[in-house]
Amino acid sequence: MTARLAARPAHSRGRLHPEHDDAPRGPRDIFQRDRDRIIHSVAFRRLRHKTQVFIAPDGDHFRVRLTHSIEVAQIGRTIARALGLNEDLTEALCLAHDLGHPPFGHGGEDALDAALADAGGFDHNAHTIRIVTRLETPYPDIDGLNLSWEALEGLAKHNGPVRNPTWAMAEADTAFDLMLGSWPSLEAQVAAISDDIAYDNHDIDDGLRSGILALDELVEVPIVARHWRAIERRHPGIAVDRKQRALVRDLIGTMVGDVLAETAQRVADARVETIDDVRAAGRSLAGFSEPLAAEEAELKRFLYQRLYGSPALDDVRVEAERVIANLAAAYRADPSLLPTSWQRAGDRVGQLRTIGDFIAGMTDRFAIARHEELVGPVRLPADRF
Repeated sequence: MTARLAARPAHSRGRLHPEHDDAPRGPRDIFQRDRDRIIHSVAFRRLRHKTQVFIAPDGDHFRVRLTHSIEVAQIGRTIARALGLNEDLTEALCLAHDLGHPPFGHGGEDALDAALADAGGFDHNAHTIRIVTRLETPYPDIDGLNLSWEALEGLAKHNGPVRNPTWAMAEADTAFDLMLGSWPSLEAQVAAISDDIAYDNHDIDDGLRSGILALDELVEVPIVARHWRAIERRHPGIAVDRKQRALVRDLIGTMVGDVLAETAQRVADARVETIDDVRAAGRSLAGFSEPLAAEEAELKRFLYQRLYGSPALDDVRVEAERVIANLAAAYRADPSLLPTSWQRAGDRVGQLRTIGDFIAGMTDRFAIARHEELVGPVRLPADRF
């Protein structure tokens, strides 16, 4: 039922810059090339040293933005395949959805947004679009990765219609109309729900590993309690760490199965026949059922209270925000501190936005090094986790 709504490479709306390059490219369609361009981008490689929940140097076994993006892509491909959607477009969107994050996660984003308030602020999703349309420069005669319209639309709107685009999103939309007011393809909707599934469950894993989450409190959350009891029935007497890993697998499996059934039902109820019908449906067609959505929301509340908002992470978060704010202040006060290629003459707003681009592109460790060089020591707590 959903396969007829898949994005078709042959029906793509194409790229902003038509490509007629005779150089060898191999037997890949437009969405496969989108995925490969993302994988080979500098911005994608930088994700290996950017915070997911824990500052990237915190430990070899914690997720970073890169491993998170790969895990989202694995879940996204599984769902797309089962629904008959385009796996390559789905994977491209999953891999690229976090390219725009600055160092130090959402705390870093908040600090950068505040530092650039007089230049339109900063938003990581809009910055993802800016990276793939302007800042990556692998080609001799154009800026950006020149992704397909479907990839850009999905990255812009994977969380739904964009009613009030920021300056960076509006700039990209002016160049290549992304229909920001409509819903995106099913592939983009699958990428969004796959992101939720991945970070819910893998943050449980990392939270338990770090010791910040208490297992006895976690297993009181209804959706967790149900799965924990089922694991104990299936595998009596196994070690707690093995039960924890089984818990994460089972939760992911339950959520994926629910999305598959609910999406098929929503598509049938909406009676959509074409991709354009999906965009005009007025709601997301891929997502959790109401009962599971309620349970997942309760799990999220628990994670926000006990993990993301934990006092154990407060000192780290405050110091990370200070690093970003100080870097922005230093570059604003003296743009000559930027590398020569990042300096702009005569355009104050443009220069401030370029400062934002430069800081957003930093990895955690590069930001720490630049702060120590330009401002002073960084006081991240030692032996954190």
